[in-house]
Amino acid sequence: MYMMYVDESGDPGLTGSPTRYFVLSGLIVHELRWRDYLDQLIEFRRRMQRTFGLRLREEIHAAAFINRPGSVVRIPRNDRLTILRAFTNELASMPHISIINVVVDKQGKAADYDVFVMAWKVLIQRFSNTIAYRNFPGPVNSDECGMIFPDKTDVKELTQLVRQMRRYNPIPQQPQFGLGYRNLMVTNIIEDPSFRDSSHSYFIQAADLAAFLLYQKLKPSSYIRRKSAHNYFDRLDPILCKVATNRDAQGIVRI
Repeated sequence: MYMMYVDESGDPGLTGSPTRYFVLSGLIVHELRWRDYLDQLIEFRRRMQRTFGLRLREEIHAAAFINRPGSVVRIPRNDRLTILRAFTNELASMPHISIINVVVDKQGKAADYDVFVMAWKVLIQRFSNTIAYRNFPGPVNSDECGMIFPDKTDVKELTQLVRQMRRYNPIPQQPQFGLGYRNLMVTNIIEDPSFRDSSHSYFIQAADLAAFLLYQKLKPSSYIRRKSAHNYFDRLDPILCKVATNRDAQGIVRI
């Protein structure tokens, strides 16, 4: 079974939103690699504790880690950015992890466009398709399924969406097959999404980092640009799910 941990950057609002983009990043790991990579993340956190004094129980929530650090304010800001870079490099060294990224550019969208639903539909569909075509790295079985572990978000709406996509998931026909839609039900995603508190999950924190870095690649803050950290997302290139779309060299699905 493939497990997808998901977090976001930006907000899904249209009217009065301070962010142009809404980013979803799903970090996928197979159950047979989960323990190995958890152990690697724990060892990484121990190194960060020895080097910078970051406690294992302290969350790396990327945006807040840089701008609203709370208790980790005791660690200089430059060192906190170094921790994010080291975290990025650590993830990139895990060959059996894959990250699907979805970006909604809210500019020009109609007032009734549902940013949250559209982003999640695309992410779930890409997750399901990549399982079905056996394109994730690592162990592969003919009957693989997936399960979704999001950070706490709109629980009711996301749960309803996943349930709906199992029964009704209209996808536009390819032009060569004529007009209309096909009902491509998502049958290989099991159970409702299992929501996680990011402070208790290193994998959710990793997905949060990916989403943050992608947003900063698209629209970096002045500090991130000054430190050239808007290029950090590119360090994840070895583990990006490039088969998610053939329209982007890094597999970023843009809608």
